[in-house]
Amino acid sequence: MDYVAVLLPSLVVGLIFWFAMKSIFNADKAERQAEARAQAEADAQAAAGDDSPELPTESDK
Repeated sequence: MDYVAVLLPSLVVGLIFWFAMKSIFNADKAERQAEARAQAEADAQAAAGDDSPELPTESDK
């Protein structure tokens, strides 16, 4: 039982660290995927010849 009391704090801290790193890497992965989608859309618009972004005009207000 002494081993559990000695190892448990390290295991808990290790698990907290693992979950934190996992969430950071998942967020980074999602951000890279979103950036790739946005870049692909921009490339598709550029290939179609529509280089101007859709900005509101006076008639839209």
